Amino acid sequence: MKKTIAFNLNGDNVSADVESHKMLLSVLRETFQLTGTKEGCGHGECGACTVLVDGFAVNACLYPAFEVAGKSVTTIEGLVAEGNILHPIQEAFIKKGAIQCGFCSPGMIMSAKALLDENPHPSDDDIKRGISGNLCRCTGYVQIFDAIKESAKPL
Repeated sequence: MKKTIAFNLNGDNVSADVESHKMLLSVLRETFQLTGTKEGCGHGECGACTVLVDGFAVNACLYPAFEVAGKSVTTIEGLVAEGNILHPIQEAFIKKGAIQCGFCSPGMIMSAKALLDENPHPSDDDIKRGISGNLCRCTGYVQIFDAIKESAKPL
């Protein structure tokens, strides 16, 4: 069964004909060619596919595409401002060396954005909880943690 869904994607109103079994990840990557969102495990365990739906971090590999109808979806591509200016979280990840192979980075950055949007002054424990659904095999998390702390708004 196919259904046309309309939603906001990175600030643009879009629509797509989607099969009922499709997950948001495949629609983003295949229909809209937004390949910044990665498929790591395909089972919601690694967080590489994290995007924001109405401001909440979700695993796009588990999120039924039909469910975004009428909602707002932000991917890693949606963080880049006019003139290809990186979001401050992306800048902090670069500055702190929190990107090595880069595979987990989009999901990690989107989880950090959701955390900082909800809590601009997170404690160390808040940051740990905020990225607990994201796995990284390269950086050992220290640089990622430092980048998120750097991105937090000063009191």
